[in-house]
Amino acid sequence: MYLMGTDIGTQGTKTIVVDEKGKLISESFREYKVITPRPSWAEQWPGVWVKAVIETVKESFSKANISPKEVAGIAISGLYGGSGIPVDKNVEPLYPCLIWMDRRAKKETKWVKDNVPKDKIFGITGNYVDSYFGFTKIMWIRDNLPDVWKRTYQFVTPKDFVIYQMTSTLGTDYTSAGNIGGIFDIRKKTWSEEMGKILGIDIQKLPQRIFKSSDVMGYLNKQYADLTGLMEGTPVIAGGIDAPVAQLSAGALLEGEHVAMAGTSMCWGTVHDGKYLTPELVSYPYVVYDDKLIYTFGGGATSGELARWFRDNFGKYEKEVSEKTGIPSYTLLELETKNIPAGSDGVIVLPYFMGERSPIWDPDARGVIFGLSLYHTRSHVYKAMLEAAAYSLKHNMEVAIKSGIKLNHDCWIVGGVAKSEYWIKIFADVTGFSMKRLANDVEAPFGDAFLAGLGTKVIDKPERIKEWVKFRKEIEPEEKNMEVYGKYYEIYKELYESTKKIMEKSSSIFDQE
Repeated sequence: MYLMGTDIGTQGTKTIVVDEKGKLISESFREYKVITPRPSWAEQWPGVWVKAVIETVKESFSKANISPKEVAGIAISGLYGGSGIPVDKNVEPLYPCLIWMDRRAKKETKWVKDNVPKDKIFGITGNYVDSYFGFTKIMWIRDNLPDVWKRTYQFVTPKDFVIYQMTSTLGTDYTSAGNIGGIFDIRKKTWSEEMGKILGIDIQKLPQRIFKSSDVMGYLNKQYADLTGLMEGTPVIAGGIDAPVAQLSAGALLEGEHVAMAGTSMCWGTVHDGKYLTPELVSYPYVVYDDKLIYTFGGGATSGELARWFRDNFGKYEKEVSEKTGIPSYTLLELETKNIPAGSDGVIVLPYFMGERSPIWDPDARGVIFGLSLYHTRSHVYKAMLEAAAYSLKHNMEVAIKSGIKLNHDCWIVGGVAKSEYWIKIFADVTGFSMKRLANDVEAPFGDAFLAGLGTKVIDKPERIKEWVKFRKEIEPEEKNMEVYGKYYEIYKELYESTKKIMEKSSSIFDQE
């Protein structure tokens, strides 16, 4: 039997086919864009996700050259869709989804901080408040789009919208529910009526069925069977938020095991039994042993996106050479930095190009390039961008350790960034942790395929993921570079503290325009 996994990402969707032992058979990817109508706004209409899922499922299945009867099931994970898609009773979208990257709900966040005791919201949900969380985005829709609010039947996450199209089942999973924050009771594993009343959110507008990530949510209907080539009735498994599913793809099941998913953004996390909750990080049920394990993570809003932004705006030459030679433009940019030492000769970047999530939780934070002189070149700035993502990772690790979380010496790293050995070496040198990459870095779709195996009983228990996962040689930190980065890291943190008031003033001026 074969298993399929699909991950709906922020900037693209990927589907894979594996056999029951986890061997990769085929894969397919489709890219799309985020709508950013204003600074700090980020939204998407669900049509791009539906189209990408249909195309990647069809293509990867076709490439696998297998029979529809041999596909045991498919699981789907997705980006954190923030507010979710507000849909009417016919499950038709009323407004774009305010995705995780969107930070417009600043007034709503301030209202919660001013009116809801921190101990109350944290005590129930295991999380605090920030415009990152979905419940603040839902409040923004309520306060700014009353007609949409009135007509909204439910807020549906990206992957759950696609699952509904495929199966007619409307629901969500525990990771997606937990990441809404604010109104999800982390201990009772259900919506909190008390927090719903306090926040003014009608919990009837939230998915009324919550599944485990390995549960079968429904079965593929004829329309989508015809569109994808799969067999009508193929089980569709609930899946979850991409970060914990990517965590599973690396084989993380035990306390101390930690994984960085570094793609457009970065989510770094670990699992535990619930004793290490902290308001500085995000916590919700894990994708296996959903009733026992908690996934706690910190996230940088921009990681791989820093490199992409630099390349698209300042790397025209590298893009042209890449088109002619086939050498990736990012590889060319890295080659140009090979003689620049650790610390980029004093250039430090604050990577807060879309505000920032943990641990600073500041929607007004902005990107800063500090330390420039006439000596510095474009390549200094590019390397400093890569270092900034690593500083962000270290900052989250530091907060986790202070909260009591124990971390193994090796950090598993998955995602697009993991393709760059150069960048991974920077991560190792900055954090002091050795970096461990998968032999086949297909990240969340691999975890999805495993969940499909659990849901269809092709796989008997979560521990089998350890048999699926194979690693490449670890990349160890270099002590000399660690010492240099340690000094610059302290400046990195101080630089934010010294500029955050200025960032807030600048943001308030823009908001008034």
